[in-house]
Amino acid sequence: MHDIKAIRENPEAFVAGWSSRGVDQAEALVADIVRLDRELRTAQTAGQEALAKRNATSKLIGAAMGRKDMAEADRLKAEVEALKGDIATAEAVENTVGKELHDLLAAQKNLAADDVPDGEDEAGNVEVSRWGTPRETGPSKDHADLGEAMALLDFEAAARMSGARFAVLKGGLARLERAIGQFMLDLQTTQHGYQEVSPPLLVNDAAAYGTDKLPKFADDLFQTTDGRWLIPTAEVSLTATVMGRLLPEAEVETPIRMTALTACFRAEAGSAGRDTRGLIRQHQFYKVELVSITRPEDSEAEHDRMTICAEAVLQKLELPYRRLLLCKGDMGFGARKTFDLEVWLPSQGMYREISSISNCGDFQARRMDARFKRKEGGKPEFVHTLNGSGLAVGRTLVAVMENYQDENGRIAVPEALKPYMPAGMTHVGA
Repeated sequence: MHDIKAIRENPEAFVAGWSSRGVDQAEALVADIVRLDRELRTAQTAGQEALAKRNATSKLIGAAMGRKDMAEADRLKAEVEALKGDIATAEAVENTVGKELHDLLAAQKNLAADDVPDGEDEAGNVEVSRWGTPRETGPSKDHADLGEAMALLDFEAAARMSGARFAVLKGGLARLERAIGQFMLDLQTTQHGYQEVSPPLLVNDAAAYGTDKLPKFADDLFQTTDGRWLIPTAEVSLTATVMGRLLPEAEVETPIRMTALTACFRAEAGSAGRDTRGLIRQHQFYKVELVSITRPEDSEAEHDRMTICAEAVLQKLELPYRRLLLCKGDMGFGARKTFDLEVWLPSQGMYREISSISNCGDFQARRMDARFKRKEGGKPEFVHTLNGSGLAVGRTLVAVMENYQDENGRIAVPEALKPYMPAGMTHVGA
């Protein structure tokens, strides 16, 4: 959500900001927002003036009746009735215009940070760094073929019971998936200071709206019969823990850092034809999510720290990856700045996304009314929220399978995962 006062005072900044993020006719959009804001404030002023006049006139009725001036009392009563109509009219306009303005603002992307590069799509992203040496020799079988050859990955059974974009993992492969998730969770909680949280997997409209998943991405979510939403990521549940709260500054002087390993559910409505086979793009998957709640002045440093925490997973698993700074046209709806981590997949001979780490600034906090109060006083301020994958478990499993495969079609267990596997197990599929 955006600060209407900021748009009112500097509309040109929003025209430029939204234009750079690919919004068509941003100038007309801002003009509509300013017009609705003006109409809303006019209706509010008219309603307040009519209400004040009605209250003052109501007092005069009693005085007129005390003087036995019934003619004046009747005239004043008629005036009060007319003012009631004016108040009702102003309230109707205020409700209609207010909703239109709210819905229009809620549909607009966050503005990018100053250091985010221009660009229309992924071609405009900037590579920041690389780690590790990509595997370009040896076997490079696709993970789906590997898993099926070991009889530990069954897409046909999943399709019979659930349809496309589901998978059944068995035996050592299921154990390897569980090991990856537990390893990530332990790393983030014991070494990086994140508090483990076990949050709800079902949330209400307010939580989904507050984390900018509604209304824009409703088609990408699954909804239950009672109106709740299955979370597409634990970002929704974790961030919503501060929804509607006014925090003392002491709670956010050191950023609130939370992590969760949850199942996630996505309809993938906009991904027809993309990664239809394999584990990269599933309707149901596991992910370790990282969320931070900070003061405004701390969020940039926290963004860098969170990215390093996510990178640590890949480094300990010895998986080659690169870090990208996303351009304005490729960033997510609620982000003001995003780093993507892409892991090397030998079967594709390219890097593929495994994590997005975003600083949302106060965008989500405004939508969910999450604020803090400074020790020295002053008006409450909106917190900043950050989120990132630390990491997507399924995609990490894909990377491990492909980078650790051997000539015999087995998968070597990375050293970092051996404590989470049965004693003595060195390979999956042996």
